[in-house]
Amino acid sequence: MLPECQLLGTLGCHLCDYAEAVLMPFVESGLLVELLDIADEPGLMERYALLIPVLRRTDTGAELRWPFEASQVAVFLQ
Repeated sequence: MLPECQLLGTLGCHLCDYAEAVLMPFVESGLLVELLDIADEPGLMERYALLIPVLRRTDTGAELRWPFEASQVAVFLQ
């Protein structure tokens, strides 16, 4: 079973769009990804402003920072 994840990003972030595209095959296979806009929470904006996109597992809190490829996501989800 795939863990639930969050993708931290913001509107207008072209790298976030690329990250979503990398994640789409995983989503189609059952991965649940919550999109979090860091602009909506000051704490997230302060912490992640220069790091987005970031994929975060909700079960462990582990983070995979951009740039990442599908093979890296597959390992991250194990």
